[in-house]
Amino acid sequence: MTPETLQKAVRLALAEVADPAKASAMQAYMKSAMPFLGVQATPRRAVLRKVFAEYPIDSAPEWRRAVLALWREAEYREERYAAITLTGFPRHWGQTLYTLPIYEEMVVSGAWWDLVDEVAIQRVGPLLKAFPDTMRPLMLEWAHSDDLWKRRTSIICQNKFKAATDTGLLYACIEPSLSDTDFFARKAIGWALREYAKTNPREVLRYVAHKGISGLSRREALKNLPGR
Repeated sequence: MTPETLQKAVRLALAEVADPAKASAMQAYMKSAMPFLGVQATPRRAVLRKVFAEYPIDSAPEWRRAVLALWREAEYREERYAAITLTGFPRHWGQTLYTLPIYEEMVVSGAWWDLVDEVAIQRVGPLLKAFPDTMRPLMLEWAHSDDLWKRRTSIICQNKFKAATDTGLLYACIEPSLSDTDFFARKAIGWALREYAKTNPREVLRYVAHKGISGLSRREALKNLPGR
């Protein structure tokens, strides 16, 4: 199996389940410059599981080349979704510090929520949990980045951590973006706090009293709390 073989198989499989009539609406909804084939999430996930099972990858370097080929040479947005999905097949190759440059490239060049958020929560987050000594300083660095999507990643990467959330890190990643008026920065702050509120609502109520939190972030943070 070569990266080119896998790439060809992915493209063929996606084309077989595509609905071209839906492509333009999907592109418009996502405000994407890259066109869509018209493959919705459920059939996309099904065909990708099949392809990745039929074309197993034998080494981490080969896996890396295949992921980057799908990402960098994508002609349709679904191919970039496929690249992100491949970072979880097999899971152990995607969960080492070796993969950090891949995820950073996806965050920076993807630069939109449909590509960044899964990488942030499902890939960067687990790396933070597994390698806190390396990842914590990196997330603090990303939190101060000029790149919006790195900042968003640092804020939401703990969204699945529940009681294991490092609140000190969460707040330190939120703080540099409090003055940002960008919708996606403010939404990220509210989303991260809303997820943590499922575990510790009192702490989130305390934190949102901070005068620097925007109305949008506050509403998002408190959305699921009784009486809010």
